[in-house]
Amino acid sequence: MRCPVATEQLIDPFGRQITYVRMSVTDRCDFRCVYCMGEDMTFLPRQQVLSLEEIQTIAKAFTELGVNKVRLTGGEPLVRRDVITLFDGIGKLEGLREFCVTTNGSQLRRYARQLKDAGVNRLNISLDSLQPDRFLRLTRTGRLEQVLDGIEAAREAGFERIKLNAVVLKGRNDDEVHELVRYARDRSLDISFIEEMPLGQISEHDRAETFCSSDDVRALIEPYYPLLPTTESSGGPSKYWRMADSNSRVGFISPHSHNFCGDCNRVRVTVEGRLLLCLGNEDSLDLKALLRRYPGDIERLKAAIVEAIVHKPERHHFSNDGDVQIVRFMNMTGG
Repeated sequence: MRCPVATEQLIDPFGRQITYVRMSVTDRCDFRCVYCMGEDMTFLPRQQVLSLEEIQTIAKAFTELGVNKVRLTGGEPLVRRDVITLFDGIGKLEGLREFCVTTNGSQLRRYARQLKDAGVNRLNISLDSLQPDRFLRLTRTGRLEQVLDGIEAAREAGFERIKLNAVVLKGRNDDEVHELVRYARDRSLDISFIEEMPLGQISEHDRAETFCSSDDVRALIEPYYPLLPTTESSGGPSKYWRMADSNSRVGFISPHSHNFCGDCNRVRVTVEGRLLLCLGNEDSLDLKALLRRYPGDIERLKAAIVEAIVHKPERHHFSNDGDVQIVRFMNMTGG
């Protein structure tokens, strides 16, 4: 990928440079994970969703403004029809240093090689359990063997780095934490453990009761694999630890217990084309309306993005008392 210096940069009011955008390409998914969405979801009609061409235009605008990391997410991005054309287009953008995708892994046996050929260099794959029955309960529709096969397909394709993501819920999968670390170690994968975020109204469990902090998770790992702190960063919110006898990294994403807002370098674009300046706030800019009113005018789009960054808040204010603080589900936000 060519990486010329951008003539413009995105600097928020707190001096943080925005270099990373996460973009949702669909709100649809072949899973119904209990912490991500309701069991009976109503998905958006096609006209309310950004076209693949519009998503590519927004990505281009961001790279011209100094963003050098783009992550495509969903829902599940690989269930969208013809989505590989989008990967091919974004992979050719100048200024892009990291091109990533977050996926549930179900479609990787089909698409891993095509993603690699398109220029994707990093994969995040969700994996919350290694027990087939439990995996089905957590995802409601997922088959563990399909995901594990997808992980193997990704390894065979030769990605620069593959990371597993696990949302840990007390009483539901916290007893598997060390087994998930072992699985990652055995395959030279990284793994991050994520605190559940209060996005969308769910009925499957009480978030206050199932909340498991990063400190709790680390305490579950330490008897099996002592962790060594590092200053490594993937350019995202994970704080990484190492193990003396393994190349795998163990990360923690801690929106509640260890707020990571101080060095936030990220914004998100939802499947509806709304630019979210913070995951934990509803303030947004409607990029879709701008694109459709002024098609092809990328300079106007860039100017609107620059103006919006002035309003990026200093931090989110999530709590872990079980209250829903953001109405939208994670599948619409972008991973």
